[in-house]
Order: sequence, then C-alpha cells, then structure tokens
Amino acid sequence: MRLSTGFVRASGYAYKVRRVLFALTRKKVDPREVVRAAGELNQKIFEKLQELGVEKSDVVRITVPFRIEDGTIKWDYEELNIEVYRKSEEEKLAMAMEEIEEREKALEEQIKELEELALQLRETSEKILEKLEELKQEHTSLKLRAEE
Repeated sequence: MRLSTGFVRASGYAYKVRRVLFALTRKKVDPREVVRAAGELNQKIFEKLQELGVEKSDVVRITVPFRIEDGTIKWDYEELNIEVYRKSEEEKLAMAMEEIEEREKALEEQIKELEELALQLRETSEKILEKLEELKQEHTSLKLRAEE
C-alpha cells in the first residue's frame, strides 16, 4: 500500500498523514495502531523537513509505501518521498510571469503599430498606382489627340 498526502501546506502535513492513513486502513488495523504509526511517520517527516529547510508556508506532497504485518503498520522509509514547493519560488515564478505578460503586451502594441503602418503603406501604394494610371491615360489621350 502507499500513503500519499496530495498537496498540503507544510504546517498541516501531520493532520493530513493521520487522516489519509485512517482512510487507507479502515477495518484493517486497530485505530490505536493507526495513531501510533502516524505519529512515528510524522516524526520521521518532521526530521526530513527540518533537514530540507522547509518553512511552514511551503507546500509539500508526501508519499511513502507501507505494509500491514500482524496488525502492525510497517513503513518503507527508504522509499519516503517528500516533494517541496517553496513559497519563495512561487513568488519568483509570479514575478517572472508578470514580466512575461508585460513583454507580451509590449510586443502586441508593437505589432499593432506595424499593422497600422502596413495599412498606411497599402493605401499610399494604391494612391500611387491610381496616379500612374491617370498619367498613362492622360499620356495616351495626348497621343491620340496628336495623331488626329
């Protein structure tokens, strides 16, 4: 079996471990054994979190396999996995996303400006072509008059 807390603030991992363990072992293990095993695991997790420098506001996801032997929960501490998502990194990510959004907005404004210039160029080009046609027609009509 495997216990997985899902995402939880580091400050609330112990309660989540106990709740998940009760749900996983319902009618399989005596509730006192669940309390004992949860306490044992929570102590191990606490030590790891301190080693990792995890703050209470950080988010963690904890997974650990276990087995039930003779009514006792046995943890596989070798496979204990703690994923840490630091609040400070979230703030850095938020700042980076804000910068990206600002740059995208500036790029959109520059593209809009270039599109407007392209439209102006097209209009100017069309006017030039019209003038050329007028000149050709005038030149042709002058030739025809001269030939008469």
